[in-house]
Amino acid sequence: MSPDRSQAAYAASAADLALRALDALQGAGGTAMVADHVERTDDPKAALAAIRIVGADVFAPCLLAGEGLHPADAAAVAQSFAVFPPPVSTPAPPPAGAAEPWLAAWRDWGTASLLARFAGTETGAMPVGTDADGIPAAAESTERNGPVTAGVGGALAPRPTGAPQLAEAGSGPAETTWQTWSTRMGQLSPLALPGLESPVHAMARAAPEALARGATRAVLRRDFPTAARVARWLALLAAEGEPLPLDPAPLVEHLRLHGGGPRLALDVAIARRLLTVEDA
Repeated sequence: MSPDRSQAAYAASAADLALRALDALQGAGGTAMVADHVERTDDPKAALAAIRIVGADVFAPCLLAGEGLHPADAAAVAQSFAVFPPPVSTPAPPPAGAAEPWLAAWRDWGTASLLARFAGTETGAMPVGTDADGIPAAAESTERNGPVTAGVGGALAPRPTGAPQLAEAGSGPAETTWQTWSTRMGQLSPLALPGLESPVHAMARAAPEALARGATRAVLRRDFPTAARVARWLALLAAEGEPLPLDPAPLVEHLRLHGGGPRLALDVAIARRLLTVEDA
């Protein structure tokens, strides 16, 4: 398969997995949605890549809807790390290093950390074999309380250093403006879930106005996927009781009415859950 066809297959599989996560968040679908996604596909490699693309959001039904993590799902997530291992050392943050590998490392850390939390292992290490029915090998889930911090999940994806930096107005280079900063925070939206804690979360709490401006700018530009991703941070801050310069609920409802595919719909549904808005 050519690189372009591989990327297309990965994107299509990620959209399917996002839809499964959305259904599970809304109480539809069966159990073991991640493992089922892998087992029912004609392209298991693309399905495993999709787990890494959707990332920590595969745990949204556990965190926001009280669903238990099926052991087969935990094993499928771990298997995705076995097939697509992250770099051994974490990339340097921008501007010293390239932005995308660093952002990917943060997203991987969030996924591995929540796997460690729900699978009950400090390292996130899970068996990656299959049982007699071909389902990824199970592991017992035990640890379910408290936020994940620092190095938890480190064996699968060590925590990167740094966080997106926001310069004071007129005092920094272009890449640190609120426009670029809010976009980068949007690229890290899978971390905008309860149960995770990192320097990225600390930066979000330190700059709610920049997040609000970024979300508003994205809506005005009709860039609804970016708006939804940034709105998730605003919804998380609202859930934590942080003061905000705007009410995120009307913004999220506006985005819900626009639609835009499974990934955007999942982002909006997560934001609505964080805001305790009941699904319509």
